[in-house]
Amino acid sequence: MDETISKALLVMLVGMLTVFLILWLITVIGNIIIRLSNKYLPEVEQVVKEKKGEAQQIKKNTYAAIESAVSIVTNGKGKVSEIKKI
Repeated sequence: MDETISKALLVMLVGMLTVFLILWLITVIGNIIIRLSNKYLPEVEQVVKEKKGEAQQIKKNTYAAIESAVSIVTNGKGKVSEIKKI
C-alpha cells in the first residue's frame, strides 16, 4: 500500500508540474506575440468625416431639447453650461 501511495503522489507531482510548465509557456509565448505584433503591426487610425451642415443642425436641435428639459426639471432655475458626449 505504501508503494501505491508513493506512485500516486509521483504521478500527481509530475502532472502538476506539467500543467504549470504548459501554462507558463502559454503566458510567455502570448506576451512575446503581443509585443511583436504591437511593434511591427501598429494599429491603423481611422479618420471619421462628418457632414458639417447636418451636424450643425443636429447639434442645435439637441441643444434646444436639452436646454428645455433642464428648464422644465429645474423650474427655470437651471442653466446648461456645457454638453459633453460620453
